[in-house]
Amino acid sequence: MSGICSSKASTFTALSIVAFVVSVHNVAAEPRDFLRKVSIREVEADLQATLAELISGTSQTATRRISNIEASMWQTFQALPKNTAGRLAPPAVRYIVHGYFAREHGWLIKGLEPHGMQLSTSDVHDVDILQDKAPLLVENLLEAGQAGLGLAFNDVVAMITVLERMMFDESLTLLQAAYSLNGLAVVEDIDDVNLHRVLQSYLVLFGQGSKANLLDADHHQALLQSRQRPEIEEFERNAVLNFEYVRRHQVNPFKPRQYSFNAVAEIIQDLAQRYGKWQNSECRDMKAHLKELDPEGVGTVPLGLFYAQPAGSSYHFGESTDYLRKIGALDETSPSSPQVFIANYVAGPSNCIASSSYYSVCCLSECDEILNELEHHVSSPTASPETLLSLVSNISDTALKQGLPEKLRAIAARHDGQVPLHGRLFAQWLHFAFPHECPYPSILASATALSVSQWLDGRSASSEEERRHHVASASMSLAEDLDINGRWSDHEVLPVHSEPRPLSLTVGLRVIMQFLAICVAIRSVVAAWRASRRMHDGAAKKNDDHVAFSHDDFALPLHV
Repeated sequence: MSGICSSKASTFTALSIVAFVVSVHNVAAEPRDFLRKVSIREVEADLQATLAELISGTSQTATRRISNIEASMWQTFQALPKNTAGRLAPPAVRYIVHGYFAREHGWLIKGLEPHGMQLSTSDVHDVDILQDKAPLLVENLLEAGQAGLGLAFNDVVAMITVLERMMFDESLTLLQAAYSLNGLAVVEDIDDVNLHRVLQSYLVLFGQGSKANLLDADHHQALLQSRQRPEIEEFERNAVLNFEYVRRHQVNPFKPRQYSFNAVAEIIQDLAQRYGKWQNSECRDMKAHLKELDPEGVGTVPLGLFYAQPAGSSYHFGESTDYLRKIGALDETSPSSPQVFIANYVAGPSNCIASSSYYSVCCLSECDEILNELEHHVSSPTASPETLLSLVSNISDTALKQGLPEKLRAIAARHDGQVPLHGRLFAQWLHFAFPHECPYPSILASATALSVSQWLDGRSASSEEERRHHVASASMSLAEDLDINGRWSDHEVLPVHSEPRPLSLTVGLRVIMQFLAICVAIRSVVAAWRASRRMHDGAAKKNDDHVAFSHDDFALPLHV
């Protein structure tokens, strides 16, 4: 793809800067106990391993992963507003990293959740939101951006690469537990039957998240027997078939297959990547059920009807009005007849699965797909209303509701003739254009309202009395045609824009540290190049000033 910088040296430099910032923090502070992987040295180990894979070029998987991340993000990076150096501010970094994991894996990264449309964007820019939630790596990178430097494309790719690796590494903990719960040792190869037992155990533990019991084998086996899930079996068997197909020329077809722990770990990585998209079928079914309660197609369901599902219904909704209000899913334009926004509810944190200390698996956003397609075609933070109208007409076969083209032109009139793609007004316009796919951009009072951790342990549930009250008081009158003007708000928020900040002494120190890190990176790359040159020429002489390439050439300075 044109414009994508995918050279090993540039990616190595970005990762070196990440590692240097992490290592400096290691000297200055104690590790924080907020992840299963609490040791900063383990984070450094992931960085070192990723660097070694990329520089040596021996891992096709690592190279392919970097290329896939670059290809997935390049157009979105182009479409986001940048500073004069062509870098992203922290809000835009949060947006693009959140969007990548949500789109590719259905993951909601803890500490990088969307914050809604804040009346004051200071909370959105405040890196302290990430305290005790996101990996230290992300926090330090965003701090560097906060200081006015911003992050370049390769920095963002580096961030996602390491985060993704850390999350996959965490899944090995569950895999080891799956072995143990089935009475198997990780040092021994396993046959096909035991492979499927381990994979099914892993998926059950993964779905249970923090509630999973990793020690009680009897309880786990009883759980597997009592809850037969053919869909899980089919999912993991497809992953095994994919694994075997790729390696079909590397095995003896006449010998029974045996799987090492490393081989099973590769299958697990594929399962973890695809789990979010696989489980999204339930989200689609739930959305289809809610759409049946909205025959007029306005994107909302009366609150009383929302609660009044019959006993035989596939879905029963029990979230409280307080929860619905705080996540922006409750339309109280008419206080006597509150409505639930379908898209906001489906995307809400109560429908996520708490499956990792790093992230939760949530419903995939169809609106993100629409916006992502627009970003790919526009490749700019803004577009003319005519361009957007033409693109939207190609996306949907449904004609726009009356008045929407005029609303889009009115948005452009506020912004010198161009529509900001990532502003609140355009998000509102998308909601009315795609009412079942795009959430209404409510002004949230709390920057953490969409965090899954805010609603654990039943805190989102309503009481029986509350549900009965709304069912009894629900209006039985038919809904009228959608009144866009009556629900339209002219309040604008530009959440991914950031005002430039003056440089400070702290910025100067960071620039120096990053410069030193770049020097280290260049020195290592030059050493590797010289070593490979000598190996290629068959040189036997060893010069003390040019040490032959080894893994140690890329050991980063952990103390300064």
